[in-house]
Amino acid sequence: MTKKSPTPTLRLLALAAACVVCGTATAGEVEVLHWWTAGGEAKAAAALKATLQGKGHTWKDFAVAGGGGDSAMTVLKSRVVSGNAPAAAQIKGPSLQEWAREGVLANIDDVAKAEKWDTLLPPVVADVMKYKGNYIAAPVNVHRVNWLWANPEAFKKAGAKVPTSWDEFFVAAEALKKAGIIPVAHGGQNWQDFTTFESVALGVGGNDFYKKALMQLDQGALKSATMEKVLTTFKKVKGYTDKNAPGRDWNLATAMVIKGEAGMQLMGDWAKGEFVAAGKVPGKDFVCAAAPGTSKAFTFNVDSFAMFKLKNDANVKAQKDLAAAIMSTEFQEVFNLNKGSIPVRLNMNLAKFDDCAKLSSKDFVDTAKSGGLVPSIAHGMAVPSAAAGAMQDVVSQFWNSDKMSAKDAMDKLASAAKSK
Repeated sequence: MTKKSPTPTLRLLALAAACVVCGTATAGEVEVLHWWTAGGEAKAAAALKATLQGKGHTWKDFAVAGGGGDSAMTVLKSRVVSGNAPAAAQIKGPSLQEWAREGVLANIDDVAKAEKWDTLLPPVVADVMKYKGNYIAAPVNVHRVNWLWANPEAFKKAGAKVPTSWDEFFVAAEALKKAGIIPVAHGGQNWQDFTTFESVALGVGGNDFYKKALMQLDQGALKSATMEKVLTTFKKVKGYTDKNAPGRDWNLATAMVIKGEAGMQLMGDWAKGEFVAAGKVPGKDFVCAAAPGTSKAFTFNVDSFAMFKLKNDANVKAQKDLAAAIMSTEFQEVFNLNKGSIPVRLNMNLAKFDDCAKLSSKDFVDTAKSGGLVPSIAHGMAVPSAAAGAMQDVVSQFWNSDKMSAKDAMDKLASAAKSK
């Protein structure tokens, strides 16, 4: 019997086996700094870990708890200063450019060109991932920040309807309060206060006001009658939160809505990951709607991983594999299904995604055309970190003070916007 030459399938299997052997020789370690420690987020991080391990590399988890990432940034700075940077760190927006200017980030153009990132990413996102025209970070997803989450049973019990304007919001809040339900689930942390403020500013002031005041930091807009109305409306929201709100983590506030203890939460779509992790179905067990007055706008928050310069060749290879894996269709799907966000990669099949994600994706594309797609100031996408941090502090001071007037807060906000 004559010996047959191997079939194409057998040849491919033999090559794959050989690759596994040679791959182990160059297998590297990626240490990844992130702050995804809540339920849906932790599952999303696990998906990335599994993808890397599938390529034969070792994943070293460097998770620093704290929803806003402030603690993580403090730890990262000390590591970089001591010459011991991780392979990748969760950094986003203008902060990417700040780190790149320090000369500590790696150029990953070779990965981006091989994977055709320029054709797969919206230009507004691609530009954020580059420094002087070179890619220095890999984008993971697109979060919409201006969402309102609601418990339909709580609304039914209160005889209220999910609001589409701020006037309707306060009518609904009053009805929920009378029904013995906490109207607004809120976590009294700086970044959560700022997230609420941002949605109020967009809903009360509109797209053009938002761009002038919170992107261009225009002094006239920051000291305008519109800003005074924004601040007054923002402070009014606080009256419908509970006394235990100070210091509460965002996911615990989401849990209040899930359980029906609270009626609404103003939070980005990472909150959806918590609903889904709890086995809840959108449209049935919870409602996702644009924050009052913001249906024609989309505040975006793009999570990304900055790649730091490494010396070990095997670890550099692992780092490049990480960057490629982040943008793969498989990872984009698994990650975003768990995280509650939508793929950053254009033209993805959204068949497995729920109605909230499909609405988010449609609005993302529509607002990109209409001019309503704006970066989130509360989530580090709009202005340099010094100005954003100073403004965030003012907003929280105003939220927590019984003595500061809206006019006082306005003056302080305008002054904070000049921080560098």
